[in-house]
Amino acid sequence: MATEVDNDCRESFEDLRSALDASGVVGTWDWDIVRRTARYDRGAANLLALDPDLAGQPLQGEAGMVGIHPDDREWLVQALWRALANGRLFLAEYRVVTADRGIRWILSRGRIYQDDVGRPVRSKGIIIDITETREEGNGFFTETDAQGRHALDRAAASLLDARKAIDELGDDADNHLRVILDLALFEVGTHLARRARH
Repeated sequence: MATEVDNDCRESFEDLRSALDASGVVGTWDWDIVRRTARYDRGAANLLALDPDLAGQPLQGEAGMVGIHPDDREWLVQALWRALANGRLFLAEYRVVTADRGIRWILSRGRIYQDDVGRPVRSKGIIIDITETREEGNGFFTETDAQGRHALDRAAASLLDARKAIDELGDDADNHLRVILDLALFEVGTHLARRARH
């Protein structure tokens, strides 16, 4: 009996992993605005820097954006620089171009943090490959005054905190938990994008 349950759990986990692989990569990013460097986890490094082996390394300028579609790079960078002064949550949809999967649509959700005198110093967030669930249309960048008061924003922040805690366990972390958190982040991100588009 225990073997059947274990097999069912393994199959369920593999189904979850396959669903995540098919529907979207989840990645996190951390931008040190003062030093003008970005650090990505493997998912973000794969999509934005086109090299998952760059995960955890400080990337400057173009090295951190080589994956962003040339037609989206300029407007996205301009929108980010304008957003720095506000210190708000932001949501963006844009394209990346990968060698193995072609053009992918990315949802990026982040927050800009300011120092005591209101200067932007850091920005952290998540990216999700939403290609399979994305509707037609152009990319966008939007800021919110809500400062995370909406239930979806709070859910995303909580899931990011949980993912960070699991990642801190390193190789000892339960891979099942990472997959479950990534699937939850994917779903929350998809709902955030739909809300922002309407």
